[in-house]
Amino acid sequence: MAETLRPSPLAVAVLSLLHAGPMHPYAMQRLIKLWGKDRVVNVGQRANLYKTIRRLEEAGLVTVLHTERDQRYPERTVYQVTDEGRIAAHDWLARMVALPRNEFTQFPAALSFVMLLGPEDALAAMEQRAQALADTLAAIDSDLAEYAGTLPRVTLMDDEYRRAVTAAELSWLRGVIKDLQAGTLTWNFEMFAEIAGELPGADVPGLAPG
Repeated sequence: MAETLRPSPLAVAVLSLLHAGPMHPYAMQRLIKLWGKDRVVNVGQRANLYKTIRRLEEAGLVTVLHTERDQRYPERTVYQVTDEGRIAAHDWLARMVALPRNEFTQFPAALSFVMLLGPEDALAAMEQRAQALADTLAAIDSDLAEYAGTLPRVTLMDDEYRRAVTAAELSWLRGVIKDLQAGTLTWNFEMFAEIAGELPGADVPGLAPG
């Protein structure tokens, strides 16, 4: 069963947390948020966390240790990682680090059809994104400055990576914005009508321009 279970960032996070010791789902969600890992692991919906844990349990990678009962809180099931779970976590992490994966994020998909916005609207949207990226970059720098002196670097590598990717995107985006402002990057629908017949798939029935 473990061989057929598809690894995910949340599943890896659960197994990694349980390496430190048994834990209930609320504590897992709280620690992921407290450590700032919710920026790279989607743990916003606890239902997704429970679903992931259930799949890990069905695959034999985690098991129930006991159920905590306290009148102040609802019952909480405490889980622990199995030997198979430790092996799976190691294998999944190695694979996720080693093999790039096309994750079909929104921005590249939007860029592939950005010509529909027109140059002016595209410029306005990109300027807004550039400001958001600059704010994100400043926040990452602040976090790194705060924790770099107290935490081992290996615990901050996700932040280092986010900073590198954010900085690279911002640099590229500012270049595109400069070209849009200068008019060296521009387009119109007439341009696409002229080249439509030369595009791959132009001979497919029903794809005539117009």
